Amino acid sequence: MTEMVYGTAPIRAGEPVLPRWWRTVDKWAMSFVLILFGVGMLLGLAASPPLAEKNGFPPFYYVERQAVFGGLALCAMLVCSMLSPTMVRRLGVIGCGAALLGLVLLPVFGTDFGKGAVRWYSLGFGSVQPSEFLKPGFIILTAWLMAAAQEVEGPPGKTMSLALAVVVVAFLALQPDFGQAALILFAWGVMYFVAGAPFMVLVAVAGGVVFAGTIAYENSEHFARRIDGFLNPEIDPRTQLGYATNAIREGGFFGVGVGEGQVKWSLPDAHTDFIIAVAAEEYGLVLVAVIIALYCAIVIRSLFRLLKERDPFIRIAGTGLACTFGVQALINMGVAVKLLPAKGMTLPFVSYGGSSLIAGGIMVGMLLALTRNRPQGEITDLLRRRTRE
Repeated sequence: MTEMVYGTAPIRAGEPVLPRWWRTVDKWAMSFVLILFGVGMLLGLAASPPLAEKNGFPPFYYVERQAVFGGLALCAMLVCSMLSPTMVRRLGVIGCGAALLGLVLLPVFGTDFGKGAVRWYSLGFGSVQPSEFLKPGFIILTAWLMAAAQEVEGPPGKTMSLALAVVVVAFLALQPDFGQAALILFAWGVMYFVAGAPFMVLVAVAGGVVFAGTIAYENSEHFARRIDGFLNPEIDPRTQLGYATNAIREGGFFGVGVGEGQVKWSLPDAHTDFIIAVAAEEYGLVLVAVIIALYCAIVIRSLFRLLKERDPFIRIAGTGLACTFGVQALINMGVAVKLLPAKGMTLPFVSYGGSSLIAGGIMVGMLLALTRNRPQGEITDLLRRRTRE
């Protein structure tokens, strides 16, 4: 009866880990992620050679690095997808603590690489951005606190999660990194809603965000410049946004042709924040629609699988991971067409990056682990529990 209603399969006694993982994991979502990475490699071949030439590297220097980082990200995704929910929770809590410590120490040991925001640790051969690794850890820890609050005589987990979110957002704003701060607040809001949030609390949080945004606009030149640029109806064609919007317009439906795009010679971030502009110019609306469909498919499939889940922690954490993954992609593409203010956020598994790729692999791996088919118990057990309550 349980399998008919919930589509789950019982665990077979003594079944090896790999066969059980393969039988229960969402193969379609995993395949869509692999396709996204393949699209990213294809776009990297077009977008990164001009930057490599400018910096004195071999033509495919950034493509080779993306292949290495992507390989590590896919390995992290596969390993994390094999974990049990308990192991996912432990990894998330430890990872959140380590990433938060790295975030706190950024003003002392971090660097801005000339971009005006101290977000990275320089390692000589590369760099690490703690905020990228903080996202999955924060989501898991927050979900654990919210789920614990639903237990009888449980801790005030929702209040604790709000305090954690405020601390994380404050440290991100000090960098400044308002894009990641907004994403953290979004993740917390989605999970709080799924956990059964009072409407007035959400209204109060929204009001606090507006107030904090006003303060940031009045006191941060970096923040004010981006908001003013977004509100200005005219786009300066000499800015990154001007080049990106023009490239998208020139691409039309089928694009100008492979290797024929010009935006990659003008945009310094063509291989990272504005990779969608390269896709739109050379391959047109067709490829952009495919990319959007892949992100939508991953998020929707994950949410539908989570609808069957009875464990509050799995349901809350999975929803937070899926929605954050999708919204990050939405923000990246929205910035490129001026639907959103510039935020400096990568397109998951498509943009070039080290920290963003590997952290994205961990995030999706955790999502795949939480959305695996697992026995949900007998329906009569649930009914008896509700009757007792």
